[in-house]
Amino acid sequence: MDFPALKEDIVREAEKLGAPEEVLKALRGMPPVDYHNKDEVLRSAKTEIAEETPAEKAVKARDKKHQRVAEYLRTPTL
Repeated sequence: MDFPALKEDIVREAEKLGAPEEVLKALRGMPPVDYHNKDEVLRSAKTEIAEETPAEKAVKARDKKHQRVAEYLRTPTL
């Protein structure tokens, strides 16, 4: 894949290469912008293979609301 690339080009290339439906669904859900490299695609697609960015890790670390509370006791957030 040559970058920069549009979302539609990325989805089309993934389809051509036989990507699993789960990956295609994640790619189709990305914002329609120019992507400059595969790391931007991975972060935007929110697949399991995408690593958390340091900023995302920091947000989770600062969230004291649910720390040390069993999941079944947490109040759902909408």
